[in-house]
Amino acid sequence: MKYELLGEQGDFIMENPDLVSGLYFPLANEAGVMSSISPDLGGDSKMDQNSFLLPPVSIDNLHNDRSSRNIWCRINGKELWSLTGRSAWQQAKKFSRYKEPVVLEAGFMHHKITRISEEIGCKAELSSVVPATGETVELMKIQIQNISNEYKNLQVITAIPMYARSADNIRDHRHVTALLHRIKTTDCGVMVTPTMTFDERGHKRNDRSYGVFGGNETQKPMGYYPVLGDFIGEGGNLETPRALFESCLDVKGANYETGGYEALGGLCFSECRVAPQETITYVIAMGYGKSEKDLMENCCGFLSEAAFDRCWNETKEYWKEKVNVSLQTGDSEFDRFMKWVSFQPMLRRIYGCSFLPHHDYGKGGRGWRDLWQDCLALLMMNPGGVRQMLLDHFGGVRFDGTNATIIGSGQGEFIADRNNITRVWMDHGIWPFLTTELYIHQTGDLGILLESNSYFKDMQAVRGEEKDTLWKPEEGERLKDKENHIYTGTILEHLLIQNLTSFYEVGEHNHIRIRGADWNDALDLANERGESVAFTAMYASNLDGLAALLAALGAQGINEFQLAEEILVLLTEDETIYDDINRKKEILAEYCKKSIHQVSGEKMTIRGDRLQKDLKGKAEWIYNHIRETEWVTSKDGHGWYNGYYDNSGNKVEGDHETGVRMMLTSQVFTLMSGTATDDQVREIVKSANAYLYRREVGGYRLNTDFHEVKMDLGRMFGFAYGHKENGAVFSHMAVMFGNALYRRQASKEGYGALFALFDHCSDFEKSRIYPGIPEYIDASGRGVYHYLTGAASWYLVTVLTQMFGIRGYYGNLTFRPQLLKEQFDENNQASASLEFAGRSLKIIYKNPDQLEPETYQVHGITINGVSYQSGRQDSIIEREHIISLPEHQLHIIEISLNGTGRD
Repeated sequence: MKYELLGEQGDFIMENPDLVSGLYFPLANEAGVMSSISPDLGGDSKMDQNSFLLPPVSIDNLHNDRSSRNIWCRINGKELWSLTGRSAWQQAKKFSRYKEPVVLEAGFMHHKITRISEEIGCKAELSSVVPATGETVELMKIQIQNISNEYKNLQVITAIPMYARSADNIRDHRHVTALLHRIKTTDCGVMVTPTMTFDERGHKRNDRSYGVFGGNETQKPMGYYPVLGDFIGEGGNLETPRALFESCLDVKGANYETGGYEALGGLCFSECRVAPQETITYVIAMGYGKSEKDLMENCCGFLSEAAFDRCWNETKEYWKEKVNVSLQTGDSEFDRFMKWVSFQPMLRRIYGCSFLPHHDYGKGGRGWRDLWQDCLALLMMNPGGVRQMLLDHFGGVRFDGTNATIIGSGQGEFIADRNNITRVWMDHGIWPFLTTELYIHQTGDLGILLESNSYFKDMQAVRGEEKDTLWKPEEGERLKDKENHIYTGTILEHLLIQNLTSFYEVGEHNHIRIRGADWNDALDLANERGESVAFTAMYASNLDGLAALLAALGAQGINEFQLAEEILVLLTEDETIYDDINRKKEILAEYCKKSIHQVSGEKMTIRGDRLQKDLKGKAEWIYNHIRETEWVTSKDGHGWYNGYYDNSGNKVEGDHETGVRMMLTSQVFTLMSGTATDDQVREIVKSANAYLYRREVGGYRLNTDFHEVKMDLGRMFGFAYGHKENGAVFSHMAVMFGNALYRRQASKEGYGALFALFDHCSDFEKSRIYPGIPEYIDASGRGVYHYLTGAASWYLVTVLTQMFGIRGYYGNLTFRPQLLKEQFDENNQASASLEFAGRSLKIIYKNPDQLEPETYQVHGITINGVSYQSGRQDSIIEREHIISLPEHQLHIIEISLNGTGRD
């Protein structure tokens, strides 16, 4: 069993997907509709945590619940057929030779299921889409064809449960909240408008209506089943609804009203006489409105086949244009797989890390890392608007270097935790710099560092160690100065604070404390004595990178900077302090105490060269400290970096009485940061291959089996080994391992890490997922938590900027390809189409001598057939030249690779 990718846009087709458990597909739009749909049309639809139209589902509900977007067809007044396969008799035949064939066809935000019953003599097609045009509605087109040689009388009845409230009520006051429902029928559907939202902390008047409507160009429903209990009847259920087994349908007419019950989108259409090969069509709209009028306006304009088809085509075209990165290599399946990888960051911007069946934690929104990592992909596909997005995101940084952890729905909206729960992840200061640095290189916009924003303020203070009891919520969530004015600082100041404060917050081994966790949220039990060597290495890289940006500003004549006077204590010319753990803690405490409630508002002027020296000195100290203290060697002779200390103060990795302990994260960031020496790169790869690589589960596992429930490090060790953070192939870190290897010019090894993941995920027999990358691959090889993963952003960025080597350098376009010989097509070419500097480009690499990356370099560039000479290196095109190219057309850049070796 497998799917087949079609065309160049990632559309695919698959037979009998209903025989595989746990499959689901996203349907959504940027107006806030977030649906999931399974092959039998299970799943749910919602606008947010408190506005579920269909009953909320987790992964096990997909096969355990009877609820679905079910469509029934009564044939010749007696036989009942579920178009979704949800009848009891169809379920009973599902694994027999009498199973009805089912075919799935899907692409970005559109989904179609075709079911054929030779026994009944009918074929059904159910096409589902959420309009890209922004209406808050999910649409379904129902088509039933009479494939027999006889006339048939067909009657269609929908059975779509309307939950119409918060997911919190799935078990908390489920029945009581149904009492709030006010249900009414119209001439084309059923609406439910709860009177209030139920919350024992304070009930509120409800302002949202939900509905299911249906019809076609000439027909409206002839009646309704608006109440779920009436439809299933005494002793019935949604797979054997008693109403459909009665001699006549006791339906309600239009303008019927009731309340206090679970609602049903039960629409009954008149019986139709259908000739052989004839097809009948209906459109169903399941939607939301701010009022009943708004609901009907959202939904009823789609109730014709012409309107649905127009929406279907517009939506397909919209997402096709959004996913504007295309590859052509020697592996067309990989090229089409990359379409789905490119699409996934868009899904995460819509869904956050919630609202798909596996993602049943949290109540919506995105985390701090998501804000920054999702921007990586945007910079590759749709960089317009990213500048303001980054500026707004910096408003979540606290003056103590930590950040807000509750992120609002609006861009740049950060919310104080009213429960005052201390949350500090030690890696959070890493990501803003990495994304801002990429933005600067892609755009050349160093000026963003000199833009200003405010700082986030709540009760949490001194990096989560104390509370600011003077702060009151009514003061707002922005830091103020002694004059009670909102304080603002440059983006450069924000970045310096994040990275400098982290440098001083060290544990007993002089690495940065792990606090609540680092990137691996499941390392959450080492708050007192735990340290993250892995991310300490990345802070060194950030400090080094900040110095480089300051040097670039200096080259533009910007040599002095205004910074908050409080920051002065974090800068020092006495590098002996760096070895003094207690003194570092004192410096951090002194800084934090000065700004526990307000800042002075006073600025100091500091020269760029002094800042550079300070930052580079701190970075170099970290590099040397890690190199001298954290390289471990096993009894087997393998070497790698220890990345952690546990809450007992012990080194985590290396030989242990229970076996070798190694973690992939430790190697990723020591490689990526440049901490690992060139000689150590090969040693790390050998060790990772020996202890972490398992081809049968998709590549590099996150860690070896510790054979211990390690309560002094994190909850991950309570998970069964091979699942989630405990030893699964965790896609995000596996991809970052590939990225780190490419950065260190280990092309074959980097490609191997990325290819292993692609090879496994695209093998449906193993991964059991639709195209794309899941959060992780479990011990059996199944992909889990599909679609919403930062791995997709990193995969796309790695393929374009490292594998293809197409990336900006202070705004200029540079080429440093590391494509392997096998990745070129039969014409010895490989290409990537993308946007850069507001122009659509197709970059074609030519490798006529079939050389490997270590033996070729760029030699000769043509743009639209004209030879280009930059006056710099052969591998750079000046930004000004790109901008001078005409807009609104595709420009072809051809690049020859010759055999003179890497420069």
